[in-house]
Amino acid sequence: MLSSIKSASQALGIGRTLTYSLIKQGRLDTVKIGSRTLVKVDSIKALIDGATGGAV
Repeated sequence: MLSSIKSASQALGIGRTLTYSLIKQGRLDTVKIGSRTLVKVDSIKALIDGATGGAV
């Protein structure tokens, strides 16, 4: 499953700049389809699990 940068930012409660920073750091995985960059939802979940120690 994929999410737009905007939706990923909203889901994480962070701004677009920080979202792009996390992508650049390799902490969020992306897929390029045409001109769109989409974030893999699994990587969003993994980021949240890592930040909460798996206790969501």
